[in-house]
Amino acid sequence: MFTNTHPSCIHRKRNKALGVPELIAIALGGMIGGGIFTILGISVSMIGVFTPLAIILGGIIATLAAYSYVKLAVYYKDEGATYSFYKRTFPDSHFAASLIGWWVVFGYISTLALYSYTFASYAISEFSCANNEWMRKGVAGGVILVFTLVNIWSVKGMGKIEDIMVYTKVVILIVISFVLMNNSQTTLPLLLQNNNQTSMFSILIVASITFVAYEGFQLVIHAINEMDCPEKNIPKAIYSAIFLTILIYVVISLGAILALPFADIIENKEYALASGAGSILGQWGTDLVIVGALLATSSAISGTLFGASRLMVVIARDGYFPRLFARQINTIPVYAILCMALFAFLLVLVGSLELILEFGSVTFILVSLLMTIANFKIRDLTNSSLIITILAFLALLCGMLSILYFELTHQPQQLVFIAGLYIVLTICSWGYSRVRPKQESC
Repeated sequence: MFTNTHPSCIHRKRNKALGVPELIAIALGGMIGGGIFTILGISVSMIGVFTPLAIILGGIIATLAAYSYVKLAVYYKDEGATYSFYKRTFPDSHFAASLIGWWVVFGYISTLALYSYTFASYAISEFSCANNEWMRKGVAGGVILVFTLVNIWSVKGMGKIEDIMVYTKVVILIVISFVLMNNSQTTLPLLLQNNNQTSMFSILIVASITFVAYEGFQLVIHAINEMDCPEKNIPKAIYSAIFLTILIYVVISLGAILALPFADIIENKEYALASGAGSILGQWGTDLVIVGALLATSSAISGTLFGASRLMVVIARDGYFPRLFARQINTIPVYAILCMALFAFLLVLVGSLELILEFGSVTFILVSLLMTIANFKIRDLTNSSLIITILAFLALLCGMLSILYFELTHQPQQLVFIAGLYIVLTICSWGYSRVRPKQESC
């Protein structure tokens, strides 16, 4: 009997552990990692009622970026994802492999810093020290330490905790969305009438600055050896997860701008939902928002430490990081985990919420740009659309230029810091790309 099953699926084992629902959960767990709790206050302070539109635009850019990831994943079938794709597409360039490795790892470090900072902001939001910056940084360091120890001590325990947090936080976010929508204090036409001076370029800037809220869909690719028929399941999981993330973000942001005064959201942008929910929903609403934020950021911290530390091991084994980070104790990459945790805490100490957010977004837009270049190079092999690949490149390039323009005109000191950090990362990656060929020849 004729079947339309993909030929490569026929030869795969049929008892793989992860199906489409599980893969979607992995991507959702990576993306909805406190993103909406982090970006809401900043977005509203910049473009007000147009925040949901910026979220949709950011989701469209993320979908275009995902196109190259999906095509490269299906072609290479390599769980190393971003790093491995670029290394295999440009096999003769040690510098290219080293550079993408350093940028990706420090991109993950920036998200660790972002999630821990957001965790701390919501954790102390009900106390008198809510606006104490150093208290917030101290709590952020504490939560990084907790999940560092959890990842080092028990992989199995970490996995169980992660599953519980991912599914619980999605349920709480859905509840928060409907509660806010049912307590609207105004209407969209009225808000639009009072906020009609926002330009499309400003919306693009916010969509780009908050792009890091969609980071995480590529985590699906790391599980390629645990799934059936990646040719079908990877695109299904990634595109479905991005759509669901956009939907959840939009509903929550709509509920927030309709139910909460803009002044409350802007004044306490680090914990915008919690500060506004109390006046509208009472103490139970505040507590629900705080629990949702803590679960969302906790699962993201734990999952990022787990996945990115293993990627760091692979890069170190290839010679592009110090060999120490390739060492494992009882299959656990202890030194890689400790390194990532330390640098995440240092970033929390030296940076503000805006700086961490913007560095993370710049990094993942830049890395996604490199993925479109890799996909363009072998587009005939990946069977990719030239139009979609070029469109993705242009969208990501516009996003990158938008962030740089905003930084240059509004916060040049942050641009100097971000540029300086990239210069250091580039020099380090170049140094290891020079050392590695010498090691191979010995």
